[in-house]
This record gives sequence, structure tokens and C-alpha cells, in this order.
Amino acid sequence: MFLSNPLKGSVGQPTPEVQNVEKVNRTSPIDEKKQYSNTDIESTKDVDADSDFGGVLENERDIATHVLTVTDDPSLNPWTVRAFVLGIGLSAFGGVLAEIYYFKPQTVLVSTMFLAIIAYVLGMAWETFVPTRGVFRFINPHPFNKKENAFIVIMSSAAANSALGTEVLAVQRLFYNVTPNPASSIFLLFASQLLGYGIGGLFRSVLLYPSKMLYPTVIPLVSMFDALYRDAQGATKKLRLFWIAFGVIFIWEIFPEWIFPLLTGFSIFCLANPTSTDFTRIFGGSNGNEGLGLLSLCLDWQYISGGYNPMAIPLKAQFSNLIGYILCMVVFVGVYYNNIWESRSLPFLSQTLFYPNGSVYDQLRILNDRLEVDPVLLAKEGLPFYSGTWVTQLLSTNLGMAATFTHLLLWNSDDLALAFGWVSIPAIKQMYQDFDWRFWRDNGMRDERIDEKDLDPHYREMLKYPDAPNSWYIVTLLISVIMALVIIYKADSTLPWWGFIIAMLLATVSILFFGTLSAITGLQFIIQPFVQMIGGFIHPGKPMANMYFVLFSYNSVTQAQLLMRDLKIAQYTKLPPRAAFTAQIIGTLFGCVLNYVLMNSIIDNQRDILLSVEGTNIWSGQQPQQYNSQAIAWGGLSHELFASGKRYQWVAWAYVVGLFVPIPFWLVHRFWPKLRADYLYTPVICYYIGWLCVGINSSILSYFAIAWFSQWYLRTRYPKWFVKYNYILAAALDGGTQVMVFILSFAVQGAAGDSHLFPQWLVGRKSEWKLRPVCIHYNVGMTTGASPCNKLKLS
Repeated sequence: MFLSNPLKGSVGQPTPEVQNVEKVNRTSPIDEKKQYSNTDIESTKDVDADSDFGGVLENERDIATHVLTVTDDPSLNPWTVRAFVLGIGLSAFGGVLAEIYYFKPQTVLVSTMFLAIIAYVLGMAWETFVPTRGVFRFINPHPFNKKENAFIVIMSSAAANSALGTEVLAVQRLFYNVTPNPASSIFLLFASQLLGYGIGGLFRSVLLYPSKMLYPTVIPLVSMFDALYRDAQGATKKLRLFWIAFGVIFIWEIFPEWIFPLLTGFSIFCLANPTSTDFTRIFGGSNGNEGLGLLSLCLDWQYISGGYNPMAIPLKAQFSNLIGYILCMVVFVGVYYNNIWESRSLPFLSQTLFYPNGSVYDQLRILNDRLEVDPVLLAKEGLPFYSGTWVTQLLSTNLGMAATFTHLLLWNSDDLALAFGWVSIPAIKQMYQDFDWRFWRDNGMRDERIDEKDLDPHYREMLKYPDAPNSWYIVTLLISVIMALVIIYKADSTLPWWGFIIAMLLATVSILFFGTLSAITGLQFIIQPFVQMIGGFIHPGKPMANMYFVLFSYNSVTQAQLLMRDLKIAQYTKLPPRAAFTAQIIGTLFGCVLNYVLMNSIIDNQRDILLSVEGTNIWSGQQPQQYNSQAIAWGGLSHELFASGKRYQWVAWAYVVGLFVPIPFWLVHRFWPKLRADYLYTPVICYYIGWLCVGINSSILSYFAIAWFSQWYLRTRYPKWFVKYNYILAAALDGGTQVMVFILSFAVQGAAGDSHLFPQWLVGRKSEWKLRPVCIHYNVGMTTGASPCNKLKLS
């Protein structure tokens, strides 16, 4: 069943990359083993996921070289009809589902792990049932291999998201009665999705190639690939563990997701005093915006894992994360109970705007007929209020983002210097001489020394393949910029050309710094509020311009991080760079077209429902409504709410304060290194001070308990077991959960329209039974949205 000796190409010929091995003047893998058998940990001979390494993994390089397989088989061919057909098919599935659920009461994101498992099942079925003789040898040329699977995952994951550009177009159609023509809309999506690719691709030498840039969140995925496509004894044991854990969690998730929702989170303190709102605010958290979840217990893996698997994030990042969470609880309680920013008259946890009496603020009453903020109407209506915890979140976000710049400049200056090495005159001359304007003929040759001691072993294996050169990313960037500059005027965006340039420059700086932090820690910052604030200050009173500013800045950062994540998957699986680039571009463009078609169809048929506040259990306009409200709040009221001397001035000042936060820790480590101040990521601590501001928070205790057990206890006490099985177990838990939640979402939870509720549990004496609403969250892999309260639970 598993690949052991595949053919070289689709028709018995070497793959395109292997044909070019001689052109890039690289040695074969066998020669490399002989040549570097005496090197340190970087040696291909000494590094293998199935080795009997028994030491404790201390750093990123240890994980990358001892957990994941480094060796490569260059004969494995990803350029097959099978890979393209399955990739495009799953791209259509993910792209359509993501856009449909953008207009649903519940938000569904199709995760990379889910796509990888489905691709594996379909690929093995193709290999098994499609004939291999005659004309069929072109569509089933050899056993389904790891590189094909990685190719499919990268293509489909690039398409399986709702492009932020469709959010802007939806808001224009719904709230501004502006409908850009189809060509402008499609090219807007292309430009906004590819701009981040163009910028991020030029930072590959910093954000991708080094071992330090680990990307912890992809380790379980690649570990799963290693187990699925190897037939050694160690891999067989891994595979057995994977399927056992996958099956157990697959069955278990039926209980918290459908049969017994109480397992999502319960608190002994809330059960002891169920009538106390103070107890609910501090200890509650099983429902959206209910409480901080202190000491609550969660037995639902989809909430425990969420976007960050606790078994994958390094302990150093987890420790800073924990400090941030503890401070978050202290600060939130302090802000609320001391009535800072009039918090006591407003909901404890909320993200919307309010009148001083706590009722929801009607933003349309301060806009004129051009949908810009009218000073006269604003004076009559009064300025809105945010809940104190949401203001704290905005403040801590700015604090953490500013701290990121200083922290990385102090602790990672050598890494960042590589990004600006091209600034010198000799480097610019050399780049000009090497650049081939005939980018389609650029051979992608790289001049890194293969015997360099610090070269990442995975990257060394990739050097045998021609690169997707910088010229390809430069052309992608130039095309995106030209399209964007034309579209912002054709689409009546109100964003001037210089505003677009500022957005692009802000994105470039953010990609470098936040991309570095994400690659090292596995934790990704959401910088949208900060970008909205900047856009609001430079374009006051223009909500539409603010939306486009966010689109070309924040969205570019997100796309660049997705690009780097996918390229890291390619590097770990040894998928040739040009195959990865092809998969990303096809998936992205195909996904944009699908997003646009579905968006227009849904708006044409469900416009009245999307404009209503309540929506239905099938359709909802909550996301475009929220995006529009935030654009009005930030784009229209930044000067009135956040400028110096105004009510929320410290939200803006926090960005200045954050620049100085890492300095004391750096000085302490420099003069007293034994205190290990270098173990703290100050940006992570600052950012997570505001993290519990939204959603279900009952999983915090379970999350950190599992993180400690995995990343400290198992890693230090049972290092050999940790190396072989920790990450494959993490992949199994995520995979089984995501497949079951996907099935339940469509089968019983109303994702397809009708819900089929499980018979209600009856608790306590009959005279004490009472119904209360419970907000149900839906998830396919990684879910970030909440449904309306469409279930009832007895309490």
C-alpha cells in the first residue's frame, strides 16, 4: 500500500526538477551522505525521524532534524494528472464552502490537516481503483506519494478561505449600493490575494530557509506525512498510533459536539454558585462571551486545540503565553470592577459599540447620504462606548505589536539583518546583474554553499531542485501593484494612491517582524485593529477608504504568512519549489473566482436577510455587518475616540509604550544571564493580556495542562518517546476531531440547513428544570465563529 520503489515520472521519465539537477550543479543525495557523513547534526546520514536519538530536544533545529525525516527521494514525482485533478477538486470544495459559510450564522474554516487526510484517502483510492495499463498509465502512473499529497494540500489550502476582498465587495453592495463591475472585482481579489505573496516571497531567505524558522504548527502535519508514506518498523508503529488515536478521538467528539455539550466546559465554582454573575464572569466560559474560564475544565479537543495545538507549540512560547493569560484575567477583572471606561454599565465581554446606558449603538444614525461621518449627527447622537475588556484588548494588541519590533531587533538582529542585506551598493549591483527579466526562463540557480555548517538540512536537500526565483515573486508583486492602483479608482474605493503605498509599506514591515515571530513561536498576531487605527488616522471620516487600506495591508500580512507556511511544508516534504509556487498560484486564483461567484449569488438571493440584524438559522450578514461597523468606528471616529486627550487615548499611546517593554528584560539578561530573561517573549506576553475578550474560554486550563505534559514532562522525562510519537499523536487528535466535526456539522448541526438535535438531558428535580440558550460553535479544523443560540440545554 505504501510507496517503496516508485517510478521516476508519469511515463517512466525523471521529473522536471530531477532533469535539471545537473544544471544547478548539485551532488546526488548518496554523494552528499558520503561527503558530509562527518559533519555535526546537519549530516543527512545522522539525521532521520526514525533514528534512535535519545536526548532531549532543546531547540528548533533539534525538532526539525530529529522529529521529521530529512532524507529525500528525488524520483518521487508530484507533477501528475492525479495531483492536479485532486488539487483542483479540493480547491473547489474548500473555496466554495468557505465563501458559503462567510454568510452563515456559523463560520467554518477548512484546515490544512483536514485537507491532507481527505487528499490521502482520495489519492490512495485513485491508486487502488484506477487501472495502470494502457492509456490509464498517464493518470495513474505510480503509487500515490508524499509529494503529490503535499502538492494537493498546498493548492487546496490556498483556495480554502474566503478572500478578504469579497468582504469589501459584499459591504459595498450591501451598505453602500456600489457594485463594481465583474472585471474590477475579480482583479481586486487577484491583486489583494497576490500582493502578500509577492512581498513575502522576497523574504524567503529570512522567514523560510533557516532552521530557527520552525513553523511549529506544521510539524504534526509533516510528521503525519512521514508516517503515512514510510514502511520502516518505526514508521509502522507511528502509523498504528496515528490510526488508533484518530479513531478514538473521532468517536469521542460525538459526545461533546452533539450528545453531551456540557463536556465543552464546566466549572465547579459556577455549579456551586450558579446565581452569581460575578462567579460567571470569572469562572464561566463554556458559552460565547460568558466569562474568563478560570479553572474551568474542557474535554472537547476542538476547543483545546483550536488554532494552536498545545502539543506542537514550543514550551518557551507556551510559558510566555501562560503569563499573558494570567495577566489578562487580572487586568480584565481590575478594569471591570474599578469601572474604568464606564465598564460596569456595559457588558463584561463584548466587541460592539454601545450607548452609555449599555444599549447597542446605531451607527447608521451618524452617517450622511455619502455614508461618511457627519459631525452634526455625531454631536446629536453622542460618541459610542466600547466594553472595558475590548478596550484592553485593543490596548494590549498595540502593546504587543510595538514590543515585537524592539524584541526582535534586540534578540534577533542578526536574522533581521539578512532581510536588509540587499541595501548595500555591491548587493544591489549583484542583484541587478543576476536578475533575468525573462523570468519565464530564469533557471532559479542558488549560490548558497552546500557545505555551509549552519545550513538547514532540509534546505540543503532542496538545493538539488531549481528554485522558484526572486524574479517570479517580483513579477507577482509588480502585477499586483499595477492591478491594485487601477482598481482602487475603478471600484470607487475613496482610497488615494498614496494611501495604497502606505498600506503596502506597512504590510512589508509587518510581514518581516510578525512573520518572524510567528515562524519561531507558532503564535500568529491579529494586527487588524492596529491597521484599522492607522488607516483611520490618515483617512479620517472615510470608512470605505479604511476598508481598502485594511485589505491591502492586513490581508497582505495574512497572505504572506500563509505563503511561508505552505513553503515550509514544501521544504519539510521536499516538494520542489516550483511545484509549490504553481500549486499556490493556481489554488489562490481559482479560489478567488469561486469566492466572487458565490458571493454575488448569495447577495442576489438573500440580500434582505443579510441586511437584517437577526438573520436566520441558514443565512446571516453578521460578518459583513461587523466589518462595516469596525470601518465606521475606526475610519470615522479614530480622532474622536483614540486621539491624544480623548476617551481611549491609551489605545494609541500603547504603541509607543510597547516599544520600551522588551528593553528591561534584555538588560536583565545581559547583566544577569542566570535569571534567564531570554526565556520570555515580551510581545507574546503583552499581546495575550487581551486574549480572553471573545468566544469560549473554558479550554484554558486543559490547554496549558496538556502543553506542560507534552512539551515539558514528555520532552524531558521521555525524550525518545517524545521524538517519535508526540507530533504524530498531535496530528491524529487534530485530524480525527476535524473529520468528525465536519460530519456532524452537516449531518445534525444545521450546516446543510436543518438541524437534528439530540434529545435533551434532564438534570435535577423536575420542579427545578429550566431551559437556557446555548450558543453552538461549528468547526471544520479551525473554527472562529459562533452560531446564533439555536439549541436549548436544561440546567
